[in-house]
Amino acid sequence: MIGFLGEYESTLDGKGRFLLPAGFKKQLPQEGSAQFVINRGFEKCLTLYPMISWEPIFKNISALNDFDPKVREFRRYFLNGATIVEPDSAGRILLQKSLIEHAGLEKDIVLVSAVNKIEIWDKSKYTKFFESFSPESFSNLANEVMNKNAES
Repeated sequence: MIGFLGEYESTLDGKGRFLLPAGFKKQLPQEGSAQFVINRGFEKCLTLYPMISWEPIFKNISALNDFDPKVREFRRYFLNGATIVEPDSAGRILLQKSLIEHAGLEKDIVLVSAVNKIEIWDKSKYTKFFESFSPESFSNLANEVMNKNAES
């Protein structure tokens, strides 16, 4: 099981490439592949999955019932834009233009741990997200989510 911690800033260059922060590189398994799958996040961000995290998700999605229209709809949306990427010789990862547009990424981006994956946000959108969230709201959310988890 892989797990990430941290929040790092990076910059998109004119070709849509960014440097994977050293803090995340250190957290990748040594024996694993340098390949990732990137796709649209649930919010207006991108999600970068190390292949070791992506494979069980893809296996689960592949096993869903093709005859269920909701399954087909979910697959279309979730897999829309999903692409295998790997860092170039300089350690940069190239993003597809459609993914950059989906997340509204400008020049400055933030890479954020999301347990077994990394979310990629436009820095100004990420900052606004947290400015609109009060400590009380976070406390209530934590109580609701963690209590549900304790009941399971």
